Amino acid sequence: MKVAIAGAGAIGSRFGLMLSQGGVDVTLIDGWKEHINAIRENGLQANYNGKDVTVKLPVMLQAEVGRAEKFDLVVVFTKSMQLAQMLHDIQGVLGEQTKVLCLLNGLGHVETLEKYVQRDNIFLGNTMWTAGLTGPGKVKLFGSGSVELENVGDGKQDDAKQLAEFLSASGLNASYSDNILYSIYRKACVNGTMNCLTTLLDCNMGQFGATSTAHQIVVTIVKEFAAVAKVEKIDLDVDELIAHVESCYDPSISGHYPSMYQDLIQNKRKTEIDYINGAISRKGRKYGVPTPYCDLITEMIHAKEELLGAK
Repeated sequence: MKVAIAGAGAIGSRFGLMLSQGGVDVTLIDGWKEHINAIRENGLQANYNGKDVTVKLPVMLQAEVGRAEKFDLVVVFTKSMQLAQMLHDIQGVLGEQTKVLCLLNGLGHVETLEKYVQRDNIFLGNTMWTAGLTGPGKVKLFGSGSVELENVGDGKQDDAKQLAEFLSASGLNASYSDNILYSIYRKACVNGTMNCLTTLLDCNMGQFGATSTAHQIVVTIVKEFAAVAKVEKIDLDVDELIAHVESCYDPSISGHYPSMYQDLIQNKRKTEIDYINGAISRKGRKYGVPTPYCDLITEMIHAKEELLGAK
């Protein structure tokens, strides 16, 4: 199978490296020119669980993809707000049978995907693998993870199961889910609390969790997510989700600064807030469900982006 990773940042590079080590013909596509040039010249350099590894992989700048050979599978790892541009730029390598697996954080990506990809070829997933980008062409990979995925098109369960088996053959621990939207909402609850709150308060997860107001803030936000999900016939277990979010205060990970913090505070980049709390705000207005905390958090993150001159 000929595979492309569309969005070869930290986690995309991880998937590309693991697939390559599994014997897969994989190409990296990204919009960051310095990153692509570094990989082209020096290979993808990774600190992989403490061991230095360099892997030579084909790479393409997304704006220069053109009409290269078609891929059998494209795994999308862009930022949410970059998804449409990536799909537009790589149209030339998407064939009639090309499967597209979207593993982005956040909500509402199917609507964007359907503008560029046939519904029967779309697969939606969620991953718990982690990675860090330490510079152009350099990543830090640590720990283990997993992938859940499901078909979007009706009757494509067998294709989704075969895709999970394919990814698992390279050690990516993928499995088929018959309720991927539950898993996506579950992860979004973590992103919609830890990511934005640590960014607004300029702290790590443990520091936020130690505040006297942390529990009530988390409870309120999770309940807003659950109320919106219920309209979409997704019944979230609120108590379990609160416990899941608050497990981020565990000393083993409490010192972590989430990706939104890294994007905005450390690198002055715009965030994915419109696809996390912002998505809940939009859905809430559409369904007539009040979401005051998500409304305010979304506006405050945008205000902070402006104050910091985020690009």
